[in-house]
Amino acid sequence: MPPTLRTLIVDDEPLAIERLQILAGQQDGIALVGTAGDGASALRMVEALAPDLVLCDIAMPDLNGIEVAAAIDKLDNPPAVVFVTAFDRYAVAAFDVAAVDYLLKPVSPDRLARAIARVREWRQTDHSHDIKSRWINEFWVQNRGEMLRIDAGQVDLIEAERDYMRLHVGSRSWLIHQTIKSLEERMNPDQFIRIHRSKMVRRGGIVGLKHHGDGAWSVDLGEGGLHRIGRTYLHDVKAIMQGR
Repeated sequence: MPPTLRTLIVDDEPLAIERLQILAGQQDGIALVGTAGDGASALRMVEALAPDLVLCDIAMPDLNGIEVAAAIDKLDNPPAVVFVTAFDRYAVAAFDVAAVDYLLKPVSPDRLARAIARVREWRQTDHSHDIKSRWINEFWVQNRGEMLRIDAGQVDLIEAERDYMRLHVGSRSWLIHQTIKSLEERMNPDQFIRIHRSKMVRRGGIVGLKHHGDGAWSVDLGEGGLHRIGRTYLHDVKAIMQGR
């Protein structure tokens, strides 16, 4: 039998707590130690009960789930945090607090089982020397009703679509709820460069630059195609050719 994970459920909706209690009870090695209906109560219970796992909603009044996870992250021996939410728009913020997984409601038993397996792997790793980075190195993206973890180093192209950003990885793409300005501030400039008011590309994916003869230039991403460079960004993109 796997080691028992002492689990705290946090949600401001009683029916959501009840559903998670039932789902968690169907999993091997899960022992429910309590439930909390708001963020402040959740933090008090984490301190008093020292759970191994916190299944936490995000959209809660006053202290939301991201803030709860941020406070938990500062503890000497923090429990694993798995977000359970109806919304995917918090996926970038989830990176900041190192969530182990991100589940979309309604949660299926199989998806919860995979999250618990990830928690067990996470608990077997020494996190005492983890260094927090200001740069995003992974994304949570919605994929067929669940959240999928994408390594930022796999992303070839990022382009704006209204209030969303589309992440291109090879022939596939995913949408995240983020603006290009806020995302640009979080992407490592050694790895990504903005080429247009609506596009960023991975530096390592640039095959070359193409001059169109009318003063316009494009970035060549190989199989990812040509992408026009905005005049505002042309100087910075050309600097790549000089290794800057």
